[in-house]
Amino acid sequence: MNLRAEAFSSGADRAPHKKNALKQRDGAIFRFREIGRRLRVYVSMLALALLALDFAGVKVAFAADAQIDVKIGFIRGPHSRDTISILDIPADDDGIAGARLAAEDNNTTGKFLGQSFEIEDVKLKDGDDPLKAFQSLADKGVGLILVDLPANQLLAVADAARTRNKDILLFNTSAYDDSLREQNCRADVIHVAPTYSMLADGLTQYLVWKRWPRWFMIKGSHPEDELFAEALRHSAKKFGAKIVEERTYQDTGGGRRSDSGSVQTQRLIPTATQGAPSYDVLVAADRSDVFANYLPYRTYDPRPVAGSAGLKPTSWDPSHEQWGAYQLQSRFFKLASRGMNARDNQAWVAVRMIGEAANRTGSNDPKTLRDYMTGPDFSIAAFKGQKQTLRHWNQQLRQPILLGDGRMIVSVSPQEGFLHQVSELDTLGFDQPETKCKLQ
Repeated sequence: MNLRAEAFSSGADRAPHKKNALKQRDGAIFRFREIGRRLRVYVSMLALALLALDFAGVKVAFAADAQIDVKIGFIRGPHSRDTISILDIPADDDGIAGARLAAEDNNTTGKFLGQSFEIEDVKLKDGDDPLKAFQSLADKGVGLILVDLPANQLLAVADAARTRNKDILLFNTSAYDDSLREQNCRADVIHVAPTYSMLADGLTQYLVWKRWPRWFMIKGSHPEDELFAEALRHSAKKFGAKIVEERTYQDTGGGRRSDSGSVQTQRLIPTATQGAPSYDVLVAADRSDVFANYLPYRTYDPRPVAGSAGLKPTSWDPSHEQWGAYQLQSRFFKLASRGMNARDNQAWVAVRMIGEAANRTGSNDPKTLRDYMTGPDFSIAAFKGQKQTLRHWNQQLRQPILLGDGRMIVSVSPQEGFLHQVSELDTLGFDQPETKCKLQ
């Protein structure tokens, strides 16, 4: 009796241990099966992602493949610090800050594709030879170069690039001269900065839309002022506006900022703008920043000011926040501790164009990248409401023109109702039937 009870008790004691062992075994099997299921899901997702990249034309690079290093040079010329407003004094990192942010953006994607992007900055001082800077970069094997130089120096660099045995592709980030895209166009230059005619057309479309067709124009006495003035004349004729009178403001030198500046300008500007025929808006062509910012609120007749002051056409403005631009502005401010200006943005777009083309082609070869950028499959998203592409006939980047007053974006051109058979962006600037460009 006792033995049976002992045996019974021992069996009862062993039962819970057996149940626990079975539970542990079942739990381990379940966890193993769950891990296997998740692995199958992850592998399937990876396969779909790689397939999508393949359909998009992206060359996927694995760790076993060779790393592609994309080196980008940046030649930056000096810019005048003699501005009317202290807010317009250029920062030391003007332009290059935008390029650095774009390189970070490119590397975010590039690390998954076996690509890395690096900027080599060459900042010139007054009197430095940009050709020596170019030769130095070219000798290091840098074949993709951003250029922030005046038109004549850009042309000299472009012609020097053509004499090299290796292909070199330049990106114009600051020269607005229409001649660079017309009679002086070069096949080795991609133009990211808009032209004077694109800026003028963007402004004119809005003024015509507002039914302000009668203009009183005041232009500066420097060559770049005349280039912008000519673009405004052409634009007025193109869209049906009329310049009722044109005057020239002679730059006699001297400081543009002084303790008594507001007192003097309050007396002088009304006199300088007096006696004009009836007009809707005063349009200023002052790319040299000599007088235009003195005009708003000081004209003899109470009229709005546009052009180089007041309502300004530009490729970018620190106040722009539509179409996701706010996140770009925020990231730039975190990097540079200031707002992103047009020069910064044009450099950012140039480096992003390189990144997009490198991702799609799996190459860092300048000719391969140029062929892709000028082809039908290329576009770049630049937070301006629509994809931007290159005009194949002169390699100018199509882009909307922002119209801002220094605090807010007032409008964006092309305006509603200005139509085009190919792209409404081609209503801005010289169109293909008008071009004098023969790429060489």
